[in-house]
Amino acid sequence: MNMNQMTPPPIIEKSVMHYSDKVQDFADKVVHFAVVYGLKIVGALLIFFIGKWFVQQFLKLIRKGMETANVDETLIAFLLNVIYLALIIALLMIAASNLGINTSLFVAVFGAASLAIGLALKDSLGNVGAAVLIIFFRPFKINDTIEVSNVEGTVKAISLFSTTLLTPDNRSIIIPNSTLIQGNIINNTENLSRRIDLVFDIDYKDDLKRVKEVISQILEEHPRILAEPAYAVVVGGLGDNAVQVYVRPWVPTQEYWDIRFELIEQIKVTFDREGLTFPFPKMDVHIRPDKVS
Repeated sequence: MNMNQMTPPPIIEKSVMHYSDKVQDFADKVVHFAVVYGLKIVGALLIFFIGKWFVQQFLKLIRKGMETANVDETLIAFLLNVIYLALIIALLMIAASNLGINTSLFVAVFGAASLAIGLALKDSLGNVGAAVLIIFFRPFKINDTIEVSNVEGTVKAISLFSTTLLTPDNRSIIIPNSTLIQGNIINNTENLSRRIDLVFDIDYKDDLKRVKEVISQILEEHPRILAEPAYAVVVGGLGDNAVQVYVRPWVPTQEYWDIRFELIEQIKVTFDREGLTFPFPKMDVHIRPDKVS
């Protein structure tokens, strides 16, 4: 057999060499990419995972603080999710920047989308923002009794968009958070003690000194009226038909209404026994006959 017949054709030999060059070129590019971008990829992964760990620890601290403040669980979950999402997006952008990726376009798109969503949900987001203010400034908390928007009740829930009050006659009042923080908020149970303000009309004919002695004795003998601050029994005004006596005792906040009702009843019963009177409204009418010319 002729040996020249066993030699590969030149075309096949060139094809094999060309394929080998492509493989070598690809391998060189992979090595170059690994050398150039390997450290950046490792750095980006470290930034993301270490940052994520710090985010989780930060969220645990926030949850603990809000639970200590007795914040509604729904609101806690919502705020933690919002904060988590915002921080994760920030971590992804930092990691992408570390890889050399231009994030300016993403920031612009995200900003435009956020603006559009904010305008569409302006009122709802206003309620959420108000809820955040309530959390951090704490004008009231769960189980506080407050007066707001011309209603009074005990705070039973602080949700994302509204606060629920329970009235003394067991009605639920739901007030939007943005409306709630725009007006005056009176917290009746924040302090441990509270003053009862009573006004009694006494007949001008009664002995005023005796009236004050009777009321003072009732206050001193009542077991739940506080010694400090001291109570006051004073003449507050002179009305058309009666002398106005102001009675100002201090009591524990949680017992305010019980003691108030007891005092009104005790003073009325004692006055009846002592012959002291609460005058009825009256009017003196003087009829003068016409003069005869």
